[in-house]
Amino acid sequence: MEEKDKEYIWHPFTQMREWVADTPLIIESGKGSYLIDTEGRRYIDGFSSVWVNIHGHRKKAIDKAITEQLKRIAHSTLLGLSNIPSILLAEKLIRVAHNSGLFSLSKVFYSDNGSTAVEAGLKMAFQYWQLKGGGYRDKTKFLALENAYHGDTIGSVSLGGIDLFHKLYKPLLFETIKVPSPNCYRCPIDKNHPDCNLACIREAEKVLKRHHHETAAFVIEPLIQAAAGMIVSPPGYLSQISSLCKQYNVLLIADEVATGFGRTGRMFACEHEDVTPDIMAIAKGITGGYLPLAATLVTEDIYNAFLGEYKEFKTFFHGHSYTGNPLGCAAAIANIDIFEKENVLHHVRVKSSLLEKLLRQLKDHPHVGDIRQKGLMAGIELVKDKSSKAPYPLEDKAGYRVCLEARNMGLILRPIGNVIILIPPLSISSAILKKMVAIIAAAIETVTGNGFQQ
Repeated sequence: MEEKDKEYIWHPFTQMREWVADTPLIIESGKGSYLIDTEGRRYIDGFSSVWVNIHGHRKKAIDKAITEQLKRIAHSTLLGLSNIPSILLAEKLIRVAHNSGLFSLSKVFYSDNGSTAVEAGLKMAFQYWQLKGGGYRDKTKFLALENAYHGDTIGSVSLGGIDLFHKLYKPLLFETIKVPSPNCYRCPIDKNHPDCNLACIREAEKVLKRHHHETAAFVIEPLIQAAAGMIVSPPGYLSQISSLCKQYNVLLIADEVATGFGRTGRMFACEHEDVTPDIMAIAKGITGGYLPLAATLVTEDIYNAFLGEYKEFKTFFHGHSYTGNPLGCAAAIANIDIFEKENVLHHVRVKSSLLEKLLRQLKDHPHVGDIRQKGLMAGIELVKDKSSKAPYPLEDKAGYRVCLEARNMGLILRPIGNVIILIPPLSISSAILKKMVAIIAAAIETVTGNGFQQ
């Protein structure tokens, strides 16, 4: 299998020259919180197979839902037709949103991944203002945070601010307006939290005040900028951004692709600060990590703006071949049912407290600069010098080497630069959680060559 992989596959976010020189890890099966390779070795899935797995691998209820749906039909289009699982899931998603306090969201538009869910939201916001007409047609631009990551399609990359991923493509992108990131460890405006009194909000208001007349929407990852290195915004930041958007008549698009479905201890991150966005993009965990599916939820006001006679061409001309795929929707329904039947969110909050306690033991390590956590999402930032916060040069591959060492010890992780990303399945047991953090500690110890200061 190794040689066939090297001969035929181009892997995402992977330097293929290095890949073909190494011995690739090929996964054959999975069970619970573990992945099993072709040699029978077991590994803890410490990043939920790119943040998608929720209830562990081979969850019986989801397996059964997909099998039962497969007996009926695998796919039929939503263009001019409908199907039962997509209808039932839409009803369930809106009910879950309302139970989370997101009462304004009332309509569901399906797609197939996080990038396309965000992309649909961008086009909806743009067309919404165009349909309102008059001076509103000047609202054609988008605001996003510095270091943002919203996906890999051209529209979502236009929102992005991570040079390593996005800079090369700049000639292809449309202009967006950037707002300083609420990064308390490396504050872009050189303030210290909490003494700053959320100075980053004042910076955001300056941008909104200057550009609101030309801004369609503010796009934000609520509470956590995940791909930026698990940057957790300070309490109150999200709710104040929401208030500013209302004040300046700018739509708020919440990208809950990474944070949705229990990762932060609530079903959606917006729930923590009682924020209801105008548009919300969800994906990743929506099917429990089984099948590609995404959705963009919108308010009745936005939906109604697209209603009209055929000849007015107010239609939202956007869609995907696999929109509302019945298999994916069946998996998503089973996924949400498990949340309700197994009291998942309560258990996540308990395990989140345990994870916080476990990670606290790493804080004194001379090469651990910062530990950021919300729920079962965490980032451990490695630094070359703790006092100055000087990072390891990217070419040192510090994060990569720690993750490789962890893999040798039976834990699969993937870094973002110098940040070790930790997003286990929500179903992970306390015992495996303890084992996972112990492996990370040992891997950091091995790679940096420094002991923990107890």
